[in-house]
Amino acid sequence: MRFMIMVRANAVSESGTMPEESLMAAMATYHEQLAKAGALLDANGLKPSAHGFRVRYHGGKPTLINGPFAETKALIAGYTLIQTRSREEAMEWARRFPAPFGAEMEGEIEVRQLFELDDFSPNEAVQRFKDIEVGNH
Repeated sequence: MRFMIMVRANAVSESGTMPEESLMAAMATYHEQLAKAGALLDANGLKPSAHGFRVRYHGGKPTLINGPFAETKALIAGYTLIQTRSREEAMEWARRFPAPFGAEMEGEIEVRQLFELDDFSPNEAVQRFKDIEVGNH
């Protein structure tokens, strides 16, 4: 089972302020533990939304919209992708996630399970996705 731990953005992360060394150390320790347990698939921080863009579709046609984006609570500042044997194991790892902006500042993470291709009814399109999965080259 794969889960994405998403760090919700706030005004500080959107300002581009880099985390303090103590927070980076706590995050490094946590991710080292995930890696040692064989649960870490990927992790990264995201630059502020001012460096990003969105693609909005109307009538099937795409329109590019440059950041920054106003609703900070709807933005993601970073993520950790893990693989666990159960939802409970993912919850335990999430409980151990360091406070994303340090102990002095409010923060929030959201954890969501990823779909696996086997969750979908077998069909030609699903098989095409299986054939192009990363690592199946």
